[in-house]
Amino acid sequence: MPKKFLKNIEPREYQLKIYNTCLKNNCLVVLPTGLGKTLIALMLTIKRMEEFPGKKVVFLAPTKPLAEQHLISFKKHLPELFADMQLFTGLIKAEQRKKIWQTADIIFSTPQCIANDLKNRIYDLEEVCLLIEDEAHRCLKNYDYNYVAQEYKKQSKYQRILGLTASPGSEKSKIKEICKNLSIEDVELRTRDSVDVKKYLQELEFEKINVELPKEFEEIQYTLKKIFNKYIEELRLRRVLFGPSSKTALLVLQKKIMGSLARGNRNFNYMLGVSACAQAIKIQHALELLETQTLSGFNKYLKNLLNQAKNKQSKGVVKLVAKPEFNFIYSKSNELLIKNIEHPKLDELTKIINKEKLKNNKLKIIVFTQFRDTAAIISKRINKIKGINAKMFIGQTKKSDTGLSQKEQKKIMEEFSLGKINVLCATSIGEEGLDIPEVNIVIFYEAIPSAIRTIQRAGRTARLKEGKLIILITKKTRDENYFYVSKIKEKKMHSAIDSIKKELSNSNNLELQEKLK
Repeated sequence: MPKKFLKNIEPREYQLKIYNTCLKNNCLVVLPTGLGKTLIALMLTIKRMEEFPGKKVVFLAPTKPLAEQHLISFKKHLPELFADMQLFTGLIKAEQRKKIWQTADIIFSTPQCIANDLKNRIYDLEEVCLLIEDEAHRCLKNYDYNYVAQEYKKQSKYQRILGLTASPGSEKSKIKEICKNLSIEDVELRTRDSVDVKKYLQELEFEKINVELPKEFEEIQYTLKKIFNKYIEELRLRRVLFGPSSKTALLVLQKKIMGSLARGNRNFNYMLGVSACAQAIKIQHALELLETQTLSGFNKYLKNLLNQAKNKQSKGVVKLVAKPEFNFIYSKSNELLIKNIEHPKLDELTKIINKEKLKNNKLKIIVFTQFRDTAAIISKRINKIKGINAKMFIGQTKKSDTGLSQKEQKKIMEEFSLGKINVLCATSIGEEGLDIPEVNIVIFYEAIPSAIRTIQRAGRTARLKEGKLIILITKKTRDENYFYVSKIKEKKMHSAIDSIKKELSNSNNLELQEKLK
């Protein structure tokens, strides 16, 4: 039993149950954020290294900070002399990694780093007795996780695979693909409501706050829809769009037409169709910003389109901004901003934070939003509240964007842990894996249609202390749809996993019967 090696930590009942499954089979562990997936990986590591002395364990995580976090966690809970633990990064030269590989017992790395080394034959996985893949919902298509798993299956003499995720998604076909790519033989799923988990968690209070879209916003919304419908009508007349006209459907259509044009199909109808599709996507995005984000962000996007037209980046954008309707929505948004009129969600959010701050002086809050611009606007607004120190928590720099380096992200996390910062305005980087201290309140600035991301966001609170989850919804907009879609997807995920678990159990039983014949 690995307990004798564990320092300063006591496994919970459900962690031991899951660990026992992982001992016997390659297992996919589905456990919400903050419920101790890493401890299960640690216990399995100890056991495999006891069974196969001198063999190695490889622990993969999608980003360097996450791989580093797992290394720190292992060091914290293992005796100093238990194993030589090393972090692999692209900054360490290949020759150096080759040397470290020979002496290290447990290697923490990103999948890209190990995949590149395997392709360059710097070392092999023959001596690896356990492969752990964190955020295993990424084990799809050509991601490096899959390449490493395939090579591991070919090379290792002592195979055991452990996949960890807060949610593998809701589509049965995708969950099956993850299981196939990792040669999964069993699935262990727990939610906050599982009988053996519930007793360890604090109460999670949930509140859905509805706001009305102001009349002035509705005028802009109506005009945007008018422009949008004309583009959709054109796509249908050109017989390139037959189904729904959602943002997702349009992106799929755009990819399809662009692919056809790239393969040399110079069909004039397609060339005009791809332009109409591109403008429809832009209008859909503008609608999303208007309905669910901030008026400032919406206005900034319109200015960006005007700049694109000015620089003649595309004929389609030039035609779009020349429309009298476009001129109306741009003038109207400028007018409203001059009057200091903003999206009602911003006022609602300010009220919530103000109220909660008065109740609890040591408050820690995460506000999640889809867009960096929204995170910046929220941060600026709530910093005006007495006693609030808010910071944006966003990913690294993109081509035309400023972001936070990994060093800056780390500094913000430290300040948040120490209470120097008490509100994080986070984009998706705050959802996945990172060891963010537990917070009192998680606020979704908008609903999101993804079960994976909803579960990851909500997992940031109500673990060791009581917590609250608040979702802001603009009535009669995509916010309402997205809220229900994520609920449905979460239910679908549970039934899909149950079904796959039964299928795996049946196939394992058949294999056993074959062996016994």
